[in-house]
Amino acid sequence: MASRMADRRPKRRRGANEPDPPGTAPRRAALRLIDAILRRGDPLDIAAHAATQGLGGADRAFAIAIVSETLRWMVDIDSLIDGATAQQLPDDVKSRAVLRIALAQLLLLKSSPHAVVSTALPLVAGGPRRLVHALLSRAQQEEWALPDRASLPHDVAARWAAQWGDGVADAAAKAWSAPPPIDLSFAAEPPSDEWSDGVALAPNHLRLARGRAVESLPGYGEGGWWVQDLAASLPARLLGKGDGRRVLDLCAAPGGKTMQLAAAGWDVVAVDASAKRLGRLSDNLDRTGLTAQVVQGDVRVWEPETPADAILLDAPCSATGIFRRHPDVLHRIEARQIADMAELQAALLDRAAHWLRPGGMLVYATCSLERAEGEERIAAFLADHPGWAVAPVLANELPGGIIPDPSGFVRTLPGMLADVGGLDGFFMARLRAPSG
Repeated sequence: MASRMADRRPKRRRGANEPDPPGTAPRRAALRLIDAILRRGDPLDIAAHAATQGLGGADRAFAIAIVSETLRWMVDIDSLIDGATAQQLPDDVKSRAVLRIALAQLLLLKSSPHAVVSTALPLVAGGPRRLVHALLSRAQQEEWALPDRASLPHDVAARWAAQWGDGVADAAAKAWSAPPPIDLSFAAEPPSDEWSDGVALAPNHLRLARGRAVESLPGYGEGGWWVQDLAASLPARLLGKGDGRRVLDLCAAPGGKTMQLAAAGWDVVAVDASAKRLGRLSDNLDRTGLTAQVVQGDVRVWEPETPADAILLDAPCSATGIFRRHPDVLHRIEARQIADMAELQAALLDRAAHWLRPGGMLVYATCSLERAEGEERIAAFLADHPGWAVAPVLANELPGGIIPDPSGFVRTLPGMLADVGGLDGFFMARLRAPSG
């Protein structure tokens, strides 16, 4: 009886100077990271550098995995939290953030329940530890579970349903529920005997199942390929073979399209404002053995020395089309950011229009699912630039399952190629400059 009574005594609270339980550091980093994303609006890949300082590689990867899954399933995790509390916790209170990342570990990453609880409590020092402990205990006792698919943030679901219909919004939720496969672009057609597990969706392109480290794939050191979603590979494809002609790759970093263009025989001038991102582009060129002239410059003020035969403008955008790979995007981007991006895109298009030879080709692309950054942007450009015309994309220029729209543009949407892993959301337009 004495032993049983002892078990019922409240556990001793940690002293202020006691060390955190093992495994707390990556969870604390995850808490810092999700705060930077949700409160400050920082992109995950940028915020992760500061939030995970001092962590080893495995702990850093774990912290990012916690945050990625938390963001992907946050709407549904919040529903579980709100259904178990008499008074709803404010969205920005630390205890909700701790519960979010703890439940992501329990329900998605299948972490040890003891480790989840013991490392969660130090994160709410000075806060409602009893509430956090009680809810995590209840989650285990009642065997809480998430739905079969992750729910989109409500404003995003409504916006996409209005633009594309309920079917696309529904497909987006399905696509968001799990990380996408690995897509590789090749400088030349890959040998089939080395890639028997890959699915060919387009020339010089393979899709692989997730679960393998990129650095371990065949030919990584030799640089014959680079990671690039199928949709992201399409804009460069629309320019065809270069045959030594000059192309400006504007806003080029980190260089996937630069490498495509170089491999297709173009004389590439790759321009980007960010020195850090251009460093990654140069590293990619070095690894692949491809060549391009790399220029640091803000396209809003930079000027080319001579007109180009073609231009690829992969414009800065809201990035809502790559939500599968960057689940933070749908929690950060609002109507204001979309409008700001559309204004910037208009300015970049206007400048690029002056840098082509007569009759030259310009491909405009955004990894966005917003009409304001795609169809509406090109309609406005054509209205303001007499003599410019759409060079319609033909069905035989695109992989199977992707077709041009009636205007000759390319719009990739959630639900396309879903049976083979889907693809990112992109808009592409090919335009021809006046001939004289």
